[in-house]
Amino acid sequence: YYRTKQRSSKVVCGYPISIFFIVVNEFCERFSYYGMRAVLVLYFKYFLQWDDDLATSIYHTFVALCYLTPILGAIVADSWLGKFKTIIYLSIVYAIGQVAMAVSAIHDITDSDRDGTPNNMTFHVVLSMVGLFLIALGTGGIKPCVAAFGGDQFDDHQEKQRRTFFSVFYLCINGGSLLSTIITPILRGQTCGIYSQQKCYALAFGVPAALMVVSLVVFIVGSGMYYKAKPEGNIMLSVCKCIGFAIKNRYRHRSKAYPKRKHWMDWAEEKYDRLLIAQIKMVLKVLFLYIPLPMFWTLFDQKGSRWTLQATTMDGNFGQLVIQPDQMQTFNPILILTLVPIMESVVYPLIKKCGFNFTPLKRMTVGMFLAALAFVCAGVVQLQIDKTLPIFPSTSESQLKLLNMGNNQLEVHLPNNFTVHLPPAQIDDLTSKPEEGNNAIRFVNGLATDLNVSTAAVNFGIIEPLTSSNYSLLKNGNLKSGSQSCEYTIKFGFGSSYTIFIPSTFTFGPNCQESVTEVEEIKPNSVHMALQIPQYFLITAGEVMFSVTGLEFSYSQAPSNMKAVLQAGWLLTVAVGNFIVLIVAEIAKLPKKWAEFFLFASLLVAVCVIFSIMAYFYTYIDPTEIEAQFSQEKDEEDEDEKDKMRKTEEHVTKRGSVKSNDSDNAFKLSKM
Repeated sequence: YYRTKQRSSKVVCGYPISIFFIVVNEFCERFSYYGMRAVLVLYFKYFLQWDDDLATSIYHTFVALCYLTPILGAIVADSWLGKFKTIIYLSIVYAIGQVAMAVSAIHDITDSDRDGTPNNMTFHVVLSMVGLFLIALGTGGIKPCVAAFGGDQFDDHQEKQRRTFFSVFYLCINGGSLLSTIITPILRGQTCGIYSQQKCYALAFGVPAALMVVSLVVFIVGSGMYYKAKPEGNIMLSVCKCIGFAIKNRYRHRSKAYPKRKHWMDWAEEKYDRLLIAQIKMVLKVLFLYIPLPMFWTLFDQKGSRWTLQATTMDGNFGQLVIQPDQMQTFNPILILTLVPIMESVVYPLIKKCGFNFTPLKRMTVGMFLAALAFVCAGVVQLQIDKTLPIFPSTSESQLKLLNMGNNQLEVHLPNNFTVHLPPAQIDDLTSKPEEGNNAIRFVNGLATDLNVSTAAVNFGIIEPLTSSNYSLLKNGNLKSGSQSCEYTIKFGFGSSYTIFIPSTFTFGPNCQESVTEVEEIKPNSVHMALQIPQYFLITAGEVMFSVTGLEFSYSQAPSNMKAVLQAGWLLTVAVGNFIVLIVAEIAKLPKKWAEFFLFASLLVAVCVIFSIMAYFYTYIDPTEIEAQFSQEKDEEDEDEKDKMRKTEEHVTKRGSVKSNDSDNAFKLSKM
């Protein structure tokens, strides 16, 4: 055991045993959050049946809320409940939200006609929105508390162990993110249901919900071993009050009769300590540099929305491995874990050896430029995808489908002297491209008798003579008619559409499949998902240079007691960045996705130029040195004040002694 005046806990390998509960808690919570978020935009599009723009808007609204609520969580923890109770209460809210999301994805609840589609979509939408709000409140509220609570478990002499803890803590965040973005898309790809088998979003949300419950239970189990610091007040409230007083005081003395002061924050000197005012000035200087930063997050967080939707129109076949569209996000945590040590130990030292002063602000500028390049790559990939998409009729056009059910070629004469030659059993058909990489299949019965077509996944039912079935999604088929059957197999890619024609000459037998004709109406996705890897590499390299360096720079330029204020400001830039996605998408209304990618890249380049100019004129400071100067000045003022008081006391003593002598003489004279 180690004991201090405040802490008492068992030690394992030099570490308080309580931190192991905190580390497991963080891993499970990050798995829960990133796992749910990985499949969220596809849930909006394919389960709730929203279009791309609405799905993207709600996704980014949710992410923005997740980065606004940490400010609320920090204030509640530091000023009222304390970190431990805040984590417990908001984790309960968080778990309820995850369970609500899982329940909202069960299609059988409102599927009264049992066709696989919910009949009361309002129920699912409302329940999912309530769930997302609770999740945003929970994950954001505990975000600033868990890491700080872990740091509280260490004593002052355990600085090395505390640094190791934060490294492991960061590793758990990326580990949870990595595993969840691999596992939950696989769960989503499964089929489940009571009455009809559909994509299993309920399972994809249910597993993160279970992990969140585990996270809460693990944290509660360790409650008896934690050191629980009492709330001591939140520095952000003090900062806001000081700034508010300075603004109000400046407005009250706006007349020219009052002399100007060096800085507008100096108007708070009547009420607040000069050291606090100086610290706030340092923070405001850094926060001013934060103004252009939200544009980076505007692009970065679209990898979970626009980029995932882009992947649904691509080929995810990597040989023996088939990648789901939402699994492409896995490249981000993998590249982070790879690039961070490479940048720190190889790239930055090499640049320094070349004699280039690669300051933190220059690194951030390069990071923003790399993110813009990533969106240029995304735009180029989208151009390649658009080339493979079928041309659909516009609102002013119509589509005519011609089907030759005979055995000989037909010549069809259309208006305006337009002639079409139709080969036998050939179809020139055009429909909307299947989503989620599925393949739309229909059968045409050219026989004079009914035909029963079924597969393990879909039953096409009875197809009457010279008619076709509806489109269905499947991988292979088994044709049956009475006691006779014909095994027919076809291999599909992603996003194709086929019409399979059974001619009038079809006969059951060992070679029956040879007379079956398949017509490819829409080609499968031919642009490979591997083409997204360069854009993921660039955006992650940009994140490492921008985000990691930005936090390092902010902390180096802020006073020791103002780290939380800058953390809140940094999280606020992420929230604002996600709101910008909504604003730009609504104002621009670009019909082509590639144009939107290029627009965002152009906006970030423009912001990058502005930030580089701001960075050029920024002067780096040493907050510790400035605070030391103020402390020294205060000590000197205290000494001067003490000297004045001593002199005043000596003067009073002398006057008192003179008065005493006078009274003694008077007493002697009166006696005489």
